[in-house]
Amino acid sequence: MWTRALRTRAGAAYALRRAYGAPRMYSVAPPRKTDFARITPEILEQFAGVLSTPKSSLLSTLQADHAKWNTLEESELDVYNKDWMGKYTGHSKCVVRPKSTEEVSRILQLCNTHNIAVVPQGGNTGLVGGSVPVHDEVVLNLGSMNQVRSFDPVSGTLVCDAGCILEVLDEYVAEQGHMMPLDLGAKGSCQIGGNVATNAGGLRFLRYGSLHGSVLGLEVVLPNGEILPLLQTLRKDNTGIDLKQLFIGSEGSLGIITGVSIATPRRPQATNVAVFGVESYEAVQRTFRMVRERCGEILSALEFIDLESFEIVQKNPSAPRDPFSERHPMYVLIETSGSNKQHDDEKLQTLIEALIESGTVSDGVLAQDETQIKSLWALRESVPESLGHYGKVYKYDVSIPIEKIYELVLALRARIAERGMLSTADKPAPVKAVTGYGHIGDGALHN
Repeated sequence: MWTRALRTRAGAAYALRRAYGAPRMYSVAPPRKTDFARITPEILEQFAGVLSTPKSSLLSTLQADHAKWNTLEESELDVYNKDWMGKYTGHSKCVVRPKSTEEVSRILQLCNTHNIAVVPQGGNTGLVGGSVPVHDEVVLNLGSMNQVRSFDPVSGTLVCDAGCILEVLDEYVAEQGHMMPLDLGAKGSCQIGGNVATNAGGLRFLRYGSLHGSVLGLEVVLPNGEILPLLQTLRKDNTGIDLKQLFIGSEGSLGIITGVSIATPRRPQATNVAVFGVESYEAVQRTFRMVRERCGEILSALEFIDLESFEIVQKNPSAPRDPFSERHPMYVLIETSGSNKQHDDEKLQTLIEALIESGTVSDGVLAQDETQIKSLWALRESVPESLGHYGKVYKYDVSIPIEKIYELVLALRARIAERGMLSTADKPAPVKAVTGYGHIGDGALHN
């Protein structure tokens, strides 16, 4: 049965490495390293001296007579000390919000001189606690560096500060007929510097690839304060070592990205979105093969959601309602984008008929307008938020061969059930659900 649907895109994604070692995998924080110094009013005085607007750029719970910084209560720094999922809490007493690359450089010089640990932070919407402190590290937040530096409408090259919000950038280049090459559920809050630092893939990875290919240049400040001017704007540059690649995906461990040059593709003239209900993960893979075979040149996204994830979304009152008449074991979302709506519609219709005739899909929902496109996308994008409302989330984002993706979910679910830790209808247990969803097109599973 083919029906229609409704929604609004939103969300929140930034994850950087902490200054105190390996990723946190414990319920108790590791011991604080004693070789790192603690923040003092004297050091804050030095920070204030290199900032153009210390009263707004320097936040601290430390007090002093005639303090040049903004003195706050401890709870007022919670937005910087706690992650979006509410799983990790740091105890930073100082947040620095520089307004220029030069200010970032001077702050890092001072931190290097005094041996002070630093945590780079963007939108702080990551799901793994990477952008919050473990102990009392200085939080270096780039949210005040949010200016577009230039845009070339011919080449589509955008140059901007690292603190620019992804959705704002997408809207900016849209006015010139372009789009950002990545799209995340967190686009309303995440920042481009964090996206690059974590090599975020997202919903458009299938069409436009990773940021290693889209990023043309970077401006980076090293831990000692040295500025690396790698902000070239040419697509082709075969001269020497491509140093910028070291920082894409480095998660702030090698330096802090302060500026980004990125290639933006032309915005498609026609977009279609459909969601299919299928009976198994094998059917998901068959759907993927048929979609690539019949619509490969216009395919821009292909996502899957398992029933457990879908049902939790339906428990979230702010998420879109189920557009299907009955539940299915798996759901597949596809998006096509092209330059000719009539041709794209014809290809999509041929695909739908083939999927139905072959028995690959059981049901489907096809968006009829922009509002319904947003609504169908919301079914997928609201999964992380809905899981967070449902309970505390242990989340893993892994890339594995497509044919093996759901085996991981089944194996984990079985192992937890064997130990009596998985809740059932008549027996509550510590683990409410084990779910799986992700970007089937690039082999990325969120578990």
